[in-house]
Amino acid sequence: MKKFVNDPANVLAEALRGIEAAHPDLRVDAENRVILRAEPTRAGKVALVSGGGSGHEPMHGGFVGRGMLDAAAAGEVFTSPTPDQVLAATQAVDSGAGVLHIVKNYTGDVLNFEMAAELAAGEGVQVESVVVADDVAVTDSTWTAGRRGTGTTVILEKVVGALAEEGADLAAVAALARRVSEAGRSMGVALTSCTVPAAGRPTFELPDDEMEVGVGIHGEPGRSRVKLASAHEIAKLMVDPIVHDFGEAVGPAIVLLSGLGGTPLIEQYLLYGEIAPLLAEAGVDVQRVLIGDYITSLDMAGASLTVVKADDEMIRLWDAPVVTPGLRWGA
Repeated sequence: MKKFVNDPANVLAEALRGIEAAHPDLRVDAENRVILRAEPTRAGKVALVSGGGSGHEPMHGGFVGRGMLDAAAAGEVFTSPTPDQVLAATQAVDSGAGVLHIVKNYTGDVLNFEMAAELAAGEGVQVESVVVADDVAVTDSTWTAGRRGTGTTVILEKVVGALAEEGADLAAVAALARRVSEAGRSMGVALTSCTVPAAGRPTFELPDDEMEVGVGIHGEPGRSRVKLASAHEIAKLMVDPIVHDFGEAVGPAIVLLSGLGGTPLIEQYLLYGEIAPLLAEAGVDVQRVLIGDYITSLDMAGASLTVVKADDEMIRLWDAPVVTPGLRWGA
């Protein structure tokens, strides 16, 4: 295993130290392993808290900042944050207007966020939660009951973060979050496995001439393992299940194509060049598109496609300024 590590057991703690050193607009609660905005949540603003296992960077810590999250709880690599971590994040950012928990649908994440919300409520913090379950590859899988939560989470955090920044109340912020969650579908393909530092070896074996269709972001198996195909064929394997799952005309949409950590940007753009005409042919009117590494799986070579059926409000909020380590545009 060749990685930039000291002790594999200390990867998360040392990475958090690096995040704090690199970004003065963030602060890190090292004891609870929580990344927060440097400035306190302003009075009257709904706070957004998310989190999950590390190894998916920039998700979630890279999306803490103006226009997106107020805090992110960082679990160990591919391991859910504990209820105490989520509670600490929730308490730290609540300014009296309430807190929205954004949770990907993995059993540990769901249970631990639920417990943290109950504990926070017991201390007088108003909490709403939304669970993202957008992966069309499987119905149930390793670590989930129901669909896995993947790329729709990025779009949700951006859109809902903008609404919270505008000063909307908790009910409105939570309602939009649920609309975005229900409007999203994702599908991933892996060309290689990833290597968890503590394990020191690939999570699964994938021959050079095969690929995993519908892979999960922790390396969970997908729909099938097939022979390696051309980019054009791979694009169809990603687009068709998404379009079929909507079951109706999509119309205007926000699209995200995320690398999984080991795919060069030139290949991501090449792949999107194949995806775009397939989406158009299927009646998907792409209003906004984002391409790059936004929700990854350590060093896995592969890509994940997300399509969110978007209304005018979602598109307006998508265009709002945001300044975070993982996503920046606008003033």
